[in-house]
Amino acid sequence: MNAHIPALTAGGQVMAIVPQTFEETLRVARAVVASGLAPSALVGKLTGDDAAAAVAVAIMSGAELGLKPMVSLRSFTVINGKPALYGDGLINVVRMSGKVAYLRTGWEERNGKMVGFCEAKRLDTSEDKRVEFSQVDAERAGLWQTEAIVTKWNKWDKKNEQKPNDSPWYRFPQRMLAWRAAGYCLRELFGDVLGGIRDEFEVREIDEVETMRDITPEKPALPPKPPAPPAPPAKAAETVEVAPVTESTELEFNLGDFLEQIETGLAGAKDDVEVEEIWNDFDAPAVLETNGHADMIDTAFAIRDRRLAQLAPLNGG
Repeated sequence: MNAHIPALTAGGQVMAIVPQTFEETLRVARAVVASGLAPSALVGKLTGDDAAAAVAVAIMSGAELGLKPMVSLRSFTVINGKPALYGDGLINVVRMSGKVAYLRTGWEERNGKMVGFCEAKRLDTSEDKRVEFSQVDAERAGLWQTEAIVTKWNKWDKKNEQKPNDSPWYRFPQRMLAWRAAGYCLRELFGDVLGGIRDEFEVREIDEVETMRDITPEKPALPPKPPAPPAPPAKAAETVEVAPVTESTELEFNLGDFLEQIETGLAGAKDDVEVEEIWNDFDAPAVLETNGHADMIDTAFAIRDRRLAQLAPLNGG
């Protein structure tokens, strides 16, 4: 006897799955990660629940702007823990708000220079605005790119390398000018809709500025100098003069202790990024050279490289 098989029903409206609680959001996020659909720009080298957490943040950030989960994943990225919208995602969120009378972006040429623009008007208040971001503005901000081949610093091999310029300001200058104008215009005119969310490129540039501001770490404290032994007792017939110890006496540098501190610090690093941060904190090349041990700089680099080699299998290297 054949089991009854229900007939397939045609038609009907396709509905998006929209989680209502954090647990439901995390379940959706885990499914996205397991399926391999999580954007690499969003999760990077993260795996498991760490990757699911990054996806969940993007879904929740999009939900606050009225975006469905999968739309959020296509519109959001996370840069150093800060959610940001791609340029077209910023525009789409504003369009979907129902508060737009018109919204136009583009670029034009003036006196041989490109000018990006965005002009928009609110439907509810009739307030309108036009914002421009020109090639001159981009040049002044250090964003403009014209070289096909650029020099990039390889922090692992400690050398400059010539590489093709992959900057979006070189590949898509017109679009970048228009998106930058849109970012300023829409955040001013539709601040209630965007809730402070910025576009990807502006967040990335802010993050780079903050990174450069923190790039010079404090040098590690040197181990304290052991107390000096007491002076021998003076003979009765002699007068012994003892040189006074002043507070300005410099601490003695202990090479073995310093290299051990580096190795101990790097042993606690969980990935390549933490290794680089700890290495920069010690500033080993400068400390060793200052204290007359320039011949030990290669030894310090060997300690760092050994830890990187240990982490390579864990990080998929």
